[in-house]
Amino acid sequence: MSVKAVTHLNFRGDARAALTFYRSVFGGDMSVVTYRDTGDVQDPSQADQVSWGQVRAESGLCLMAYDVPSNLPWERGENAFFVSVRGDGAEEITGYWEKLSAGATVHRPLAPSPWAPLYGMLSDRFGVTWVLDVASEYHG
Repeated sequence: MSVKAVTHLNFRGDARAALTFYRSVFGGDMSVVTYRDTGDVQDPSQADQVSWGQVRAESGLCLMAYDVPSNLPWERGENAFFVSVRGDGAEEITGYWEKLSAGATVHRPLAPSPWAPLYGMLSDRFGVTWVLDVASEYHG
């Protein structure tokens, strides 16, 4: 099994521009999935914003990003990132989730989602926000 921790950057409407910029800096491939792509449109004006995006460079550098929906709090420079842990198997990710969730605030329970076999988000007892999921290839 394999697990990787990746910096997950949070924006409000600028995720695509940021990912494009970081790709120009580091090279590599860029992937973008919009809220429309996932079928999770809460506000029609935000349908084409980034629900999940990534730049993966040949050097091994990987950055993920998304646009925080307007119904959630966000201030530039505050809550600027998550730690994203992606694994190959449900058992491994569930084990990490169970340990991290002790004393945590669960924002989204670990469960199947339209984009991953398992996905969940929590802030641990130290205030660090973690996104855990089982990696899968997106076929939008």
